[in-house]
Amino acid sequence: MQRYQDRLYGFVMTLIGNHADAEEIAQDSFVSAYRALQGYETARRSALALRPWLFTIALNKVRNRSRRAAPAALDDGMPLAVPACEGPEARAEAREAIAVLRTALENLAPRYRMPVVLRHIQGLSYDEIANVLQQPVGTAKANVHRGLALLRCSGKVAALV
Repeated sequence: MQRYQDRLYGFVMTLIGNHADAEEIAQDSFVSAYRALQGYETARRSALALRPWLFTIALNKVRNRSRRAAPAALDDGMPLAVPACEGPEARAEAREAIAVLRTALENLAPRYRMPVVLRHIQGLSYDEIANVLQQPVGTAKANVHRGLALLRCSGKVAALV
């Protein structure tokens, strides 16, 4: 849990934009994973790709919650950190760039937002993204690249590119 808690929370936060809900979903994802692991045989546990499996659980919980609630805007809790820059002017520029990126991601369709976030913010491989989103690797790659192209077309985002 300690190894993945920040990444999982950040992923959920990026998708739903609400601190309390993101914490709840991340925690619920770990509880679900723990319960599921208790029923797995040792061989299955050792063969399990844990990171994409946890992201899949969290994504399914986000999807389940979104079916019941209206979509929320991303807020400042999105795990895009201001880099350690020298001087207040550089930090202010970095904060502004992150705000633009947040807005651009918020306006991106979930079909493209999820793969872009998984690839460029969470650092998952294309195979892991395909596993998490339950789609072919080629589709995951295409959606990442299409999402990046849409972000580029917005003319405001260069942070992920």
